Amino acid sequence: MLKTALFMRPHTESLRDGTVTPRTFDFDFEEVPDVPAMIKAFRRMVRSLDFDLSEMAMTTYLCARAYGKPFTAIPVFPMRAFHHGAILYNTQAGVRTPKDLEGKRVGVKRGYTVTTGLWARGILQHEHGVDLGAVTWVLSGDEHVAEYRPPANTVSIEPGRTLEQLLASGEIAAAIGVQVDSPDVKPLIPNAREAAFEVLRQRGLYPINHTVVVRNDRLEANPDLPADLFNAFAEAKRIYVRRLKEGGVAAPDPVHAGVMDITGDPLPYGIEPNRTTLDAIVQYSVEQGILPEPIAVDDLFPRSTLALTA
Repeated sequence: MLKTALFMRPHTESLRDGTVTPRTFDFDFEEVPDVPAMIKAFRRMVRSLDFDLSEMAMTTYLCARAYGKPFTAIPVFPMRAFHHGAILYNTQAGVRTPKDLEGKRVGVKRGYTVTTGLWARGILQHEHGVDLGAVTWVLSGDEHVAEYRPPANTVSIEPGRTLEQLLASGEIAAAIGVQVDSPDVKPLIPNAREAAFEVLRQRGLYPINHTVVVRNDRLEANPDLPADLFNAFAEAKRIYVRRLKEGGVAAPDPVHAGVMDITGDPLPYGIEPNRTTLDAIVQYSVEQGILPEPIAVDDLFPRSTLALTA
C-alpha cells in the first residue's frame, strides 16, 4: 500500500474507484477534497515526507530537487492550465502595456515559486519583453521548500493586508493568481485563452502545473514501481479521453477541449510529448531564480520511464 495524496479529477477518478488497478502496489488514498488541502499536501510531502506518493506543483518539485529532497517525479502531469489570464492589473495604475509593469509592484498569490507565478512571469518576459528584475514582486505567502530564499526584488505583503485589497486600491499595479471584483481591475492580456492557444500552436507550449512524486526509498524497494505507476495513470487518462470524445464527460474542462482540437491529446504524459514545455519550465526556473542552475529534463525522472508515452 502506498499512502497517496492526489486531488481527484475526471482523468484520475478511475484510480480511486478501482476501475484501474496497478500491478505491483495498491493506492491508500488520503482525502484531498479541495485546493487548500492539495496545497497543504505539497507542503507536507516536501517538509516531512508524509506520503509515499503525492501530487506536487512542478516548480515545487524543481525547487525541492535543488535542495536534495528524497523523492522523484514520474512524467505524469495531472494538472495543466494556461496562464495568460492569470495577470490582472489596476487600470488607474498607469499601466497600458505589460512593459509598464517595470518599476512597479506586482503581487503573486502565495510564494514566489508558485507555478502559476512562474508561467505568468515567463509570459511577461518572453512574449512582452518585460524585465522581471525591474519589478518588485509582492508575495502573500511563504514557500513550500522552507530552505529556499526568493530573489532580492521580492517583498512580503504587509500583515493584515491581502493582494486583492492592494490591487483594488491601486497600491500594487497588478497581481498574479487572484480574483478581484472591481471596475478598476481587468485582465492585463486581452483574449487570454486565444492568446494561450496561439502559443500552443506556434511554440508547442502547454504549461504543466503539477506532476506526481514518489519517495525514493519506495522506488528503490520496487524497481517496477515507476513504470507501473505511469501505466496506471495512463490507463485512467485513456478512459477519460475516450469519454471526452464520446461526449460522456459532464461539464468538460474547456482547456482540454481546446487543446484536443489543436493537438489531439488534452493530457500528454511522458517526456518526449512534453519536452518543449519541460525545457521551458527549467529555463524559466533558472531565469527567475527558482533553480540555481539548469538540470537536464531526463534527470528529473526515473530511467525506466524515459521512453514511456501516453
